[in-house]
Order: sequence, then structure tokens, then C-alpha cells
Amino acid sequence: MAKRRIIRKLSKFTPIMMAAAIALTAPGLAAADAPRGPDVSSWQHVNGVGIDWFQVRASGHEFAMVKATESLNYVNPYFIQDCLRMRTAGVARGAYHYADVTQSPEAQAAFYSAMVLGINGPGDLPPVLDLEDGKGLPASQVIDWTHRYLNTVQALTGRQPIIYTYPNFWRTQMANTTEFNNYPLWIADYNGQNAPGPLPGGWSNWTFWQYTSTGRIPGIEGNTDINVYSGTQGDFGRYSNSMGVGSS
Repeated sequence: MAKRRIIRKLSKFTPIMMAAAIALTAPGLAAADAPRGPDVSSWQHVNGVGIDWFQVRASGHEFAMVKATESLNYVNPYFIQDCLRMRTAGVARGAYHYADVTQSPEAQAAFYSAMVLGINGPGDLPPVLDLEDGKGLPASQVIDWTHRYLNTVQALTGRQPIIYTYPNFWRTQMANTTEFNNYPLWIADYNGQNAPGPLPGGWSNWTFWQYTSTGRIPGIEGNTDINVYSGTQGDFGRYSNSMGVGSS
């Protein structure tokens, strides 16, 4: 996500070039008019400046992923204000938890679910687990932790979570396990192409693709990640609980 740049390859392409690349039509690619949106955390509030979500929406971005919680004791200080302003502006909300695999998965799932109010309101995408640091633990332990976290969140929210990760992490720290390929995948891959590279973990398709970490969007100070929805989960309005609340 926004603060973990050391472990990622920076994109060499501008958002405009990337949008043009994604506009190419081929099997498995998002359409040119597919829903797009940033993901943000406190790092996008440069010097405490708020995000103008009306500008974000007016620039054509239909959703945003917002960091909610991390481990057992961190809440994004801008989470509530961003969520309220996003809803007012008609931007669908995804909320993610940054995993700490050294702490109880059940407790983290409860912490996250309470903070996001079950993530079942109007304009809410399903819960998201941001999994990108195994803390040096054996893959078997991280895999067990992930099962327990996902099962608990699903029980608490009634919605199947989305997994955010990136290929190298999954292949090296998760032993490229195929145990989770029934979950929607949000993949980070800054490859400069018109689709993500080969997917890890036996996934045959992706739901969201984070294709740049250096995007610029009106209403957000500085760089931000930008993502696109593939349509594999069906109509975006239904997937984001947005039917009838102003989103397409």
C-alpha cells in the first residue's frame, strides 16, 4: 500500500499511459470504462491536508480503498472523515486491514470489523485483507493465520473478503499456496503492461488490479496508488452495495 514502496518496483508509466494501455481489449482485461479508484491511507493526507472526494469522483473515479486498521492497535486517523466524505461524494468505499501475522488473527478480525461497522452499508465493497509481510514466519504459519482471519471476518460481516497481495510475496512467503484462490484477488503489479503478469496462488482471474503507485488524481495531494475493477464479480454497483445510491 501507500507506505511500503521499498519492496515494490516503481511504475515507469504515467497514469495516462497506463489508462491507454488498459483500454486495449483482450480476454481477461478490464474495459476502458471499467471502474477505477485510488487506495489511500494517512500518507495521502500530506501535512494533514484532507482529500477532496468530490474532485476524485468528478475525475471519473468510482471507488477508493481506504486503510482502516493495522495489527491490534492502529486506526487510520483519517479513516472516519474519509469514509463520511466519500459517501457524500458518491465514491464507493473499500476498507482494508493491514495484517500483522504475529498477533491473533481472530482479535484483528474483530478489531477491523468493529471499526468498519461490518462494512455492509450503502456503497461498501467487501472487506479487504492487505497481506504482504510474513514477518519471517514459516509459510505454514502465515497460511494458517490467513485462514483464521478470513473465516472470522466472513463470519462477522457476512461477506467474503478480498485478498490484497503482490506476486513475489505470495510465491516466496506463502509458498505459492493455492488454498485461497476461491477468494477475490486484488493484485499489485506495476508491470507497465495492459494486464497483470501471471497470477500467483492458482488464481485464474483478478478482481482489482493496482497498476501504479505514482498516480495523480485531482483532490489528492501527491502520488497515490490507482486500481481498476475487472468485472469478474459482476456488476460493480451490486458488488459495492451501491445500487440506488448514485453509483453505477
